Amino acid sequence: MVIVMAVDATDEDITAVVNVVSSAGGRAFVSRGLNRTIIGLVGDVDLFDSLNLVALPGVADVMRISAPYKLVSREHHPERSTVRVGGVSIGPETVTLIAGPCAVETPAQTLEAALMARAAGATLLRGGAYKPRTSPYAFQGLGVDGLRILADVRDKTGLPIVTEVVDAADVPVVAEYADMLQVGTRNMQNFPLLQAVGDARRPVMLKRGMSATIEEWLMAAEYIAQRGNLEIVLCERGIRTFETSTRNTLDIAAVPVAQRLSHLPVIVDPSHSGGRRDLVLPLARAAIAAGADGIIVDVHPHPETALCDGPQALVDEDVPRLAEAVSVMAAAVGRPVTGVPALAVS
Repeated sequence: MVIVMAVDATDEDITAVVNVVSSAGGRAFVSRGLNRTIIGLVGDVDLFDSLNLVALPGVADVMRISAPYKLVSREHHPERSTVRVGGVSIGPETVTLIAGPCAVETPAQTLEAALMARAAGATLLRGGAYKPRTSPYAFQGLGVDGLRILADVRDKTGLPIVTEVVDAADVPVVAEYADMLQVGTRNMQNFPLLQAVGDARRPVMLKRGMSATIEEWLMAAEYIAQRGNLEIVLCERGIRTFETSTRNTLDIAAVPVAQRLSHLPVIVDPSHSGGRRDLVLPLARAAIAAGADGIIVDVHPHPETALCDGPQALVDEDVPRLAEAVSVMAAAVGRPVTGVPALAVS
């Protein structure tokens, strides 16, 4: 069961609802979105019905939700949501380009990649300071030093930061630097991490697990929402199949399916799904044509020396082609590209 609070509901109204539910032996999880507050209830639904919760001050509606993912379902939130990251919108009204290096290596490399991203029309900078890798001998990221580099590049370019967090214990320090926290495919069902980013009060990008169903993906988002954070963006990044010609298989159907089931924005990662530079632009076009709310792309000034995922990173000569692909496809589906912030590099 879900309680939808009125737009003008006060903190006292919300606390009163929680107290009534708790006194009846139930549990109430408060999730605050940009436009309204949702309270998810766990317990005896018939008992909740007897409480006449809709009569409480500040309550707009009380609904039974059949989907197991109550808070991220479109059953109680039929309009699709927009998530704002450092002033940049990700949602159904625009197409948002997120770009940058897969991994932060040096200040110079990160700034150069950020300028490439900016030139392509990106309004958010992606870059990994913590890198969960299949091999324990592969580059694992610079950690806090990488976060400091990203923060410096943000100051120079005006691009808000999207960066991955891999351990619940690291959430506070990553949230101190990042504008958006990314949960990667290998951590999609790391439930303590999901709860920690839900508590962090930062927008979250949740990548689909490489072998996860769409329902499992949405249930993972529910873990974040249940902790009070509805600022979640879903990212389809390719799933593992029998096919070996590409790094992963881009499940393009996941975009409209997830958008039908959930009100959360859905973006696509054409870099990690294809795993090859020549596939990034075709997959990006396909994602936008399918209705994706944005794409996240790897760019690198010198991919031949990259410490992580060089073969899939776009290079300088790809930047104008990426910009054209995004703007042309977005216009074709009737959606503008998110506005570009002013460049602040001297």
